Amino acid sequence: MKNKTIVLGIGNIGRQDDGLGWLFLDFLKVEGFKGIDVEYRYQLQIEDAELISHYDKVVFVDATIENIKDGFYYRICEPSDKFGFSSHELEPETILFLENDLYNQNPKAFILGIQGYKWNLKIGLSKEAKANLDKAEKYFSSVGTLSV
Repeated sequence: MKNKTIVLGIGNIGRQDDGLGWLFLDFLKVEGFKGIDVEYRYQLQIEDAELISHYDKVVFVDATIENIKDGFYYRICEPSDKFGFSSHELEPETILFLENDLYNQNPKAFILGIQGYKWNLKIGLSKEAKANLDKAEKYFSSVGTLSV
């Protein structure tokens, strides 16, 4: 699997804007981005450290409540050994740290955060979140890659 990219979409399509990560993966599949694998996740698990060890690059995509000027950000993911109270809420930085520590493959890692607004038990994005998803999709369509 080396020389490949994996994109992990994190979220839940049944919780409105929390589905942004999954919908971005749907976009990648429709657009036919080459050389990538996609994985849908409700949340990151410790086992994802082993999964990403087989790739040269990993992109974590998730909805965020952060107020972002352009509606989304794409940044380098740095490993962090900070663990929360529960393994049910692992951050991308923690998964990357575990991968580096346990498997020592050190893939390049990035986070795509897309601003969301509503998190109710309902299928369908808010109008504002859909606009942010459209901006992210347009950006990656124009550059044609998931590289920085």
